[in-house]
Amino acid sequence: MKNKSILISGLVALMASVGATAPALAQDGRLQLAYAEVAAGVTSIPVGHMEFCQKRPYECQPLAAAAPAALNDDRWRQLQDVNNLYNTTITAVSDYDLYGTEEFWTYPTSGYGDCEDFVLAKRAALIEGGWNPANLLISVVKQPDGEGHAVLMVRTDRGDLVLDNQEGLIKLWTDTPYTYLKRQSQAHSGQWVDILDGRDEVVTATAGY
Repeated sequence: MKNKSILISGLVALMASVGATAPALAQDGRLQLAYAEVAAGVTSIPVGHMEFCQKRPYECQPLAAAAPAALNDDRWRQLQDVNNLYNTTITAVSDYDLYGTEEFWTYPTSGYGDCEDFVLAKRAALIEGGWNPANLLISVVKQPDGEGHAVLMVRTDRGDLVLDNQEGLIKLWTDTPYTYLKRQSQAHSGQWVDILDGRDEVVTATAGY
């Protein structure tokens, strides 16, 4: 009962943070801010993901259009469970230390992995749990110290949520400390689009990542 109360309280708090209804959000612009805006057309694909797609082309296919996932109690619990599972059972290790290369995206079956590997595992688990792949988008961000990082952006009817191996809490993308550069396309899991991070200024992906 206590866990259920905590779960419901967390969901209510999340919903309250972006408003209770879409019309109310639209009046002050928060609805637009709750969803990351992307540029038209595709951008460069991260090298690690390009190599991942070459090895697993069946995971990098066109996707049917999908509305943002309805965030109910069960789906909120799924997000929390998946995020907690991989954050607590996988040890973060750089690709260089693990594989001797700067970028190598793969599933962390050994129990070790870089940030992209956490994202791949979480995305696969949620797809297996019934989530639409078009709403589960690997995203590249820049940390406050300038270092690159990858997170999973989940599109829901309450905004774009972020599952992060460096953070136990699931937050709206606007409540994270990152600058968002680019993410998988909703239309094709093997293509990427630039994110227009308009909270401070328009930011596009750098050529190096």
